[in-house]
Amino acid sequence: MAKIRAIEAAIQILKKEGIDTAFGVPGAAINPMYAAMKKLGGIDHVLARHVEGASHMAEGYTRTAPDNIGLCIGTSGPAGTDMITGLYSASADSIPILCITGQAPVAKLHKEDFQAVDIEAIAKPVTKMAVTIREAGQLPGTFQKAFFEMRSGRPGPVLLDLPFDVQMAEIEFDIDLYEPLTPHKPQATMAQAKRAIEMLNSAEKPLLVAGGGIINADAAALFKEFAELVNVPVIQTLRGWGAISDEHPLMSGRMGCQANHRCGNATYLESDFVFGIGNRWANRHTGALETYTKGRKFIHVDIEPTQIGRVFAPDLGIVSDAAAALEVFIAAAKEMKANGDLKDRTEWVAECAERKLTMLRRDDFDCTPIKPQRIYHEMNKAFGPETRYVTTIGLAQIAANQFLHVHKPRHWINACQAGPLGWTMPAALGVVKADPVKPVVAISGDYDFQFMIEELAVGAQFNLPYIHVLINNAYLGLIRQAQRAFDIDHCVQLSFENINAPEVKEYGVDHKSVVEGLGCKAIRVFDPAQIGPALQQAKNLMEQHKVPVVVEVMTERVTNIAMGPDIDKVAEFEEIVDL
Repeated sequence: MAKIRAIEAAIQILKKEGIDTAFGVPGAAINPMYAAMKKLGGIDHVLARHVEGASHMAEGYTRTAPDNIGLCIGTSGPAGTDMITGLYSASADSIPILCITGQAPVAKLHKEDFQAVDIEAIAKPVTKMAVTIREAGQLPGTFQKAFFEMRSGRPGPVLLDLPFDVQMAEIEFDIDLYEPLTPHKPQATMAQAKRAIEMLNSAEKPLLVAGGGIINADAAALFKEFAELVNVPVIQTLRGWGAISDEHPLMSGRMGCQANHRCGNATYLESDFVFGIGNRWANRHTGALETYTKGRKFIHVDIEPTQIGRVFAPDLGIVSDAAAALEVFIAAAKEMKANGDLKDRTEWVAECAERKLTMLRRDDFDCTPIKPQRIYHEMNKAFGPETRYVTTIGLAQIAANQFLHVHKPRHWINACQAGPLGWTMPAALGVVKADPVKPVVAISGDYDFQFMIEELAVGAQFNLPYIHVLINNAYLGLIRQAQRAFDIDHCVQLSFENINAPEVKEYGVDHKSVVEGLGCKAIRVFDPAQIGPALQQAKNLMEQHKVPVVVEVMTERVTNIAMGPDIDKVAEFEEIVDL
């Protein structure tokens, strides 16, 4: 055993736990950690422009690959409070990230020292664990527990707060004797699996609901095998999008009040049995529970025991990791099939497939000003199945869910439950950092884009290239549409006459100039026929310069995207195509 600074032990632990990348902003109270990172090496650091941005970069990094844990670092006080939105977003979507903050010395924690805030108390509601480490000797064990908590059960974020004197103190530590703890993941039993398959088999028109737990468990291949084995149509949630390809014959659409397909809602309303795996029954997916549950039986599989029955009581609840559950479901279904007892679903599957082919919304508008649906039409043509899409909230995100095609897990990266504006840009940078090979395309409305636009400079500085499709209507579009219920259009217009940029006219902000000033490339499009060529030009510019490229499409000011108060009351504002 040798005596080393506690913060040097922390860096060694981070590396042994698999951390090789950090996103952050240095400061006085966390400088010992930066000194240790420089001394010991092995952790690549991306300097964010805002600590909230760093936390979202960490989220994007985690969401890209099964074993990733994004690391966000900041100093004391406001750096920690800036991280809270990232912690909330990660917690809401079951994403493990580790946020580390500096802190005033232990003796000054109660003396209102400069930038000394009780970040442990602030962060507790949005983390699995938030701890201010007050004894240097407890640092290794607390870090060990942090990784155990992030990986066990329902994954989630952790915040560790490190007082300056704790970082600097010397402790006895030998990294060769440190071992990561084995995460706890509950597993379904064969008895539960047999009961579930019997219930599924007794239904006439069953559906499988694929949730984000399947993505977290890296269980998409198992899910596909199970769906094909029992031959049951699939509905994907937002977090579960990519668990099975949009082109798969059993994929019957997404459903909900906003991010929905017409076929998905229609198929669900015809169903009599719902088998949810790794999903939350989120309200934007279910709509009114009376409509959602009426005339149906439910199985709910979730890794977190308290999720079972949280929204409504299922007919069968199973606490299990999605991968472990699917393995026993497959075994039970194979046994039933071998005995000739598995029900033939050919007619029901064909009925669902017919709706998927015929209940379509139009996306090929060629009018000017541009209708946003045309943008997704062109994106589907321009970007292939290897593309990772990144977005957060707003009409741009909702329309993306209605029109884009996704084929693989972790290729739809969306802050689903929290939906913080500004999330898209830093999250996309985190995705690129995690996987610089696959193409990354971000989608924002103009307000989401403006929230954290400074992070584009990070992409330029660290050569993190991606394409950012900016859908500009100079409106808070989703809020404007929601205000229709109050018969108002109030405080939601972003337009103004920009005296320095007559080209943008009433749209206001000259995003192209700002983007270029931050070291990136930008293309502006007014003509629908130029969207496709602009996307191709963006690919070329990205390859040539290795920086983010923004394609700004100037759309009509007002577009109402299909949505409604319930899954059987979705209003279709634009043309639909019934083939």
